[in-house]
Amino acid sequence: MKTNTYWRMTALALAASLALAACGDGKDAAAQQGGQGGAAGQQAPAPTVSVVTVQPETVAIEVDLPGRLEAVRSAPIVPQVSGIVRRRLFQEGAMVRAGQPLYQIDDTSFAANLENARASLLTAQAAAAKADADVARYRPLVDADAISKQEWDAALTTQRSAQAQIKAAQAAIRSAQVNVNHAHIKAPITGFIGQSLVTEGALVTANSTQMALITQSDYLYVNIKQSSGDILRLRQQLATGERSSNKNFEVSIQLEDGSIYEHKGNLIFADATVDEKTSQVTLRAVVPNPEGILMSGMYARVKLPLSSVNNAFVVPQQSVTRGQQDIVMVVGADGSMQPRPVKVAGQTGSNWIISEGLQAGDKVIVEGMMIAGMTGAQKVQTKEWQPENAKQATSAGTAPQSSPTQEQPENDAGAMLETPVQAASNAAASAAE
Repeated sequence: MKTNTYWRMTALALAASLALAACGDGKDAAAQQGGQGGAAGQQAPAPTVSVVTVQPETVAIEVDLPGRLEAVRSAPIVPQVSGIVRRRLFQEGAMVRAGQPLYQIDDTSFAANLENARASLLTAQAAAAKADADVARYRPLVDADAISKQEWDAALTTQRSAQAQIKAAQAAIRSAQVNVNHAHIKAPITGFIGQSLVTEGALVTANSTQMALITQSDYLYVNIKQSSGDILRLRQQLATGERSSNKNFEVSIQLEDGSIYEHKGNLIFADATVDEKTSQVTLRAVVPNPEGILMSGMYARVKLPLSSVNNAFVVPQQSVTRGQQDIVMVVGADGSMQPRPVKVAGQTGSNWIISEGLQAGDKVIVEGMMIAGMTGAQKVQTKEWQPENAKQATSAGTAPQSSPTQEQPENDAGAMLETPVQAASNAAASAAE
């Protein structure tokens, strides 16, 4: 099928041929005037174009999704007893260890309750000792029918009641001790503690007032949002065999400044429900943070390889003309250039993934097409393209260039067409002079 690109290239070749013809006529005229022979000059060598020789491979397709970082473990510091804060025992923003003291709440009343519970235990123990003595004294008497059955039952009841009072007093001691311990607030986990939300002298309420927040950031969650429509489309492609599922869901993190985080994450969770408000599904990955660069709440872009295309070809973006029909130029075995319609299945870095239209060993033109069109050559020589700029961009951590739009190839072709026409006009004018 002849395409717009093919006709543009034909126009380029014709315009260049006119320019060469005009120059040739001028040279012949000059040669006749000077008395020189009209022998034809040597034929110019075929121009050289840069190509990539493609081979089929399994290519993972990465989707670029928004994400929000979240601490794997976070512990709000909330008091379990009410009281006045006497001291803060940590440095804001520092690393704290599990069990490290953080705050001291006034425990005067709790200590008094503890002493009262201990006194109650002594009273219960004294009553129990008397009850045990009464039971021991009454036992031989009841065997000898020296006391009534009623008196013996009363002694046993008193003994059991005294034992129950001992257990109640012991429980009161433990409860009072718990309150005393809760007045000394300690870190529940190891991590970085943030700003203190209360100061010395502040009244805090049990199970209500948040005093600080500890986050554990050696690993972080990345909560990712993906459209339910994209997931449905992916499942259909997997079912038809157009794509295959990846077994290793390793994710890349792009930070807010555009740089790529050096550590990879792993997908660990995909929600089975869709958010009714946003029609999105939540995915979750975990990423290591040994240097502490990442912070909870930070925004990030996540590159997630959910699927792969089998027997696909990878070509640079500049080699593909995007439009209603995507086109690449292929150099045949005889050196001729041929347009080839292709199907773009996705993007990986600064390359397009071609699923249809190419065969193993095809030489796809990347650079030099403009020069070949200006010379009007029917055949070209080839050399392998070296992606030096792409390597530099990757090492510098820059984002890949945006994909060309449908209008972009037309504008570029217009500029290419204008140049040889102007050259032909200028050459004809020079020859006439």
